[in-house]
Amino acid sequence: MSWLPDDFVHPVHVPVPTTALHLRPIREADTAIDYPAVMGSRERLWEIFGPAWAWPPATMTYEEDRADLLRHEQEIAAHQSFNYALLDEEETALLGCVYVDPPERVGADAEISWWVVDDLVGGEAERALDALVPRWIAADWPFQQPRFLGRDIIWPEWLALPHPS
Repeated sequence: MSWLPDDFVHPVHVPVPTTALHLRPIREADTAIDYPAVMGSRERLWEIFGPAWAWPPATMTYEEDRADLLRHEQEIAAHQSFNYALLDEEETALLGCVYVDPPERVGADAEISWWVVDDLVGGEAERALDALVPRWIAADWPFQQPRFLGRDIIWPEWLALPHPS
């Protein structure tokens, strides 16, 4: 049984209100803008995602990032999980990501997390994304119990939850 209805159509362009930014599904072709965004914010991203996903490793190469984005692109096409890139209007800069994933732990029907590059932390764009994501998930996704990792549950508490049987 799929975690999404068979007829679900995922959003392909999501404007971030009050900004010139938008979300769209990430692609392998985004490696040239993803790699510097991830590695430029790597230490902070590791503090957030490292304990759960061992990402992003300090030694991640451009080619490893490209392979990771190809995997994400394929998972999106198969509706297995979703990685949305936060992009500027011209799509010349990747400024963060939003992940919409099937639950890895009990108590939710989806797990959502997101990040912005270091330069946007604490600023208007991050606040706009923080406000958008829960509203967007409620409006455009078919979940009854989404869990916002690092938001409504801290990562150590999430890691302590059991896996679904």
